[in-house]
Amino acid sequence: MELQHTHSWDVSTAEARAIQQRLREALITSDNVGKVDYVAGVDAGFDKRRNLTRAAVSVLSFPGLEPVEDSVVCMPTRFPYVPGLLSFREIPAVVEALQTLRQLPDLILCDGQGYAHPRRFGLACHLGVITGLPTIGVAKSRLLGEHDEPPQKRGAWVALSDRDEVVGAVLRTRVKVKPVYVSIGHRVSLATACDYTMRCVTRYRLPETTRRADRLASQRDQRLKEKSNNTKQ
Repeated sequence: MELQHTHSWDVSTAEARAIQQRLREALITSDNVGKVDYVAGVDAGFDKRRNLTRAAVSVLSFPGLEPVEDSVVCMPTRFPYVPGLLSFREIPAVVEALQTLRQLPDLILCDGQGYAHPRRFGLACHLGVITGLPTIGVAKSRLLGEHDEPPQKRGAWVALSDRDEVVGAVLRTRVKVKPVYVSIGHRVSLATACDYTMRCVTRYRLPETTRRADRLASQRDQRLKEKSNNTKQ
């Protein structure tokens, strides 16, 4: 995988914000997805004791959602926890995990924010722009914005707005279960992002892509043998 944009990750918080503002100019918020045969979920967990970031990518077939390939990479954590700058903490390891894949995904669902971000450039946007791959942000909780309660119907969603701008959607993936927060990452419109998210949902609140990646990143999959570099299933 050849990166479309590169920059230093060893930067100050002020430099990180400037990078977000610069790369945002390359963001594509309309549909340019192409044929999707493989989808992936990405997530990252942290081992504070050993100061490690553990990034996981789980590739599934689409629309069947059958497991195809998993990649996990552990790297030293070099950027502090700063709200709004989580991409600088997580993406270096995520990109390394993507680079080890034999089968690159056609679409990535990220466990985090995309356009629903103070500078309209969350992790899903950042990952999409530097890799060139279509991405969607699917977050468990709201970072910003206001919204009405979505109807109690599977697949129903309402707009998430911030400063009079629609920045995402509050999507009901299961009836009588808390919604998820979907936003554009890169090369995907908001309506299409909601559609793909629902097509990746099975019987759980989270789409199967990010649910699997979350389990790998947080080491809840006991079958996974951890190494200091990476493992592929």
